[in-house]
Amino acid sequence: MHSHELVKQLDVIATEQWSAHLPAHVVEQLPAQGVTVFAVADDASDTAAFSARYGFGLQDCANTIVIRYKKDGGEHYAAVVSLGSLRLDINGAVKAALGAQRLSFAKREQAVEHSGMEFGGITAFGLPADWRILVDAAVMERTQIVMGAGVRAAKLLLAPDVLRQWPRCEVVSLTLPAQ
Repeated sequence: MHSHELVKQLDVIATEQWSAHLPAHVVEQLPAQGVTVFAVADDASDTAAFSARYGFGLQDCANTIVIRYKKDGGEHYAAVVSLGSLRLDINGAVKAALGAQRLSFAKREQAVEHSGMEFGGITAFGLPADWRILVDAAVMERTQIVMGAGVRAAKLLLAPDVLRQWPRCEVVSLTLPAQ
């Protein structure tokens, strides 16, 4: 199936409707060009269910994961964007990229509270200004990716170039070689 055929099948949310569907802080940071926002059923928001229902492969689903880490005596948060088909090298590449002494996946409550987004819908756009946003290099090799939109009821469809052009995005190799 070609991407334009796929977009026709999606329940696309018009740009002027974004603020009615997405958190304000997400809408503020979304690029005006190159992003399609579409509605998804809540029960199909998680990556595997979404992939099965909407026909996107896991290799085109980019998850945003919240990391909590210690560095220079302080506690910090960062977001890591990686493909659903790959495993993060959390204690190797991710730790090194952040220069972290210790790190862990943020607990669900922390991720929700600090991002102001719904768990299962967290996206790189709209995160606090002091967070680093690391995007796995493999994400950049895809033609298009699907990301969270801040809520479970919507997703973003975009070309990785949109991320590449975004000043907050740092592209780093963060995943283990595919098995």
